[in-house]
Amino acid sequence: MDNKKIYYIIDFIRRLYKNKDFIPLHEPVFFSKEKEYLLEAFNSTYVSTIGEFIEKAEEKISKLINSKYVLLTNSGTSALHLALLAIGIKPNNEVITQSISFIATANAIKYCGANPIFLDIDKKTLSLSPASLENFLKNNTFIKDNKLYNKKTKNEIKAIVVMHTFGKSAKIKKILKISKKYNLKVIEDAAQAFGSLYKKNFLGTFGDIGIFSFNGNKIITAGSGGVVVTNNKDLFEKVKLLATVAKIPHNFETLHSTIGYNYKITNLNAALLLAQLENFDYILDRKRFLAKQYKEFFKNLKIQYLDERKKEVSNFWLNAIKLNSFEDKNALAKALLNNKIQTRYIYKPINEFDFYKSFQTDDLTTTNELKDKILTLPSSIYYE
Repeated sequence: MDNKKIYYIIDFIRRLYKNKDFIPLHEPVFFSKEKEYLLEAFNSTYVSTIGEFIEKAEEKISKLINSKYVLLTNSGTSALHLALLAIGIKPNNEVITQSISFIATANAIKYCGANPIFLDIDKKTLSLSPASLENFLKNNTFIKDNKLYNKKTKNEIKAIVVMHTFGKSAKIKKILKISKKYNLKVIEDAAQAFGSLYKKNFLGTFGDIGIFSFNGNKIITAGSGGVVVTNNKDLFEKVKLLATVAKIPHNFETLHSTIGYNYKITNLNAALLLAQLENFDYILDRKRFLAKQYKEFFKNLKIQYLDERKKEVSNFWLNAIKLNSFEDKNALAKALLNNKIQTRYIYKPINEFDFYKSFQTDDLTTTNELKDKILTLPSSIYYE
């Protein structure tokens, strides 16, 4: 990439963010209600995993994304772990996921004692490729007693975890059609995609169960938090039980029905989240306005901006561009850093980490091409 283009990009981002001294990749924005609700929760003395802000936030999310059952957790990772457990993932089961994702996607599978299978990503969505999925299932599995098994390991393959990368929608309808054919459960790791839609339905609500993250760097934040969503009552009851240490209600005894987890959100975190939810429409509008400006700028510069597809409404959690080579990507990243502008490469393929290298993969042509070319850019909202 020539120095003139690099200069134009740096100048554009600096002007976009009013020449702030340091421009982070993504920071939260707070309004007036956050402090008010936090103080209210503090004064109530309900600062742990019980309180009205938890109930109010869960109700608001349920109505917003049209999901019957919602349970707030202390992180997106714990939400994903609960979702996997709820659909019955057990040791030595196998779960198909994508090669490029935040590492928690694979970690949660391993928490269950199960093994991930890493498949290729789609060029347009950067999420699990339906073509790669269908090809792997056709050539590497067999069905016995209505269960799907891996020809190589002879272990049962039980589910698919699809992650909606950077808030853009995976080809979720195609993935669901394939999953039905092979009797596989689908978990949507929508950690990055809160508020994103495909065909007027919210991501996270297409599969059997979905999760979101409300970490400090997400589109809205609870400080630390996540949520499990589903329209399946049985799955919800399993999630709810496991998230609350499998506690059995009793007036004066502490009883538990199985091994559970202390995964519930605190009332303090939920207070912060509720305030954020009340301004979500504004935040989403500003995120999309920011994306529009990036899109127009890079079009003029003849650099590919990774846009939403037709029938999709993305939250544009992170804005990303595709460069021609690793050398171009690296040169731009270094120049941005030198100008106090934070940027990140796309995630390193999980199968390339030493502790995941032994797990099964298939053809990863797109993964190997795009891992060297995708760069994310500052995506915090700004407002006048």
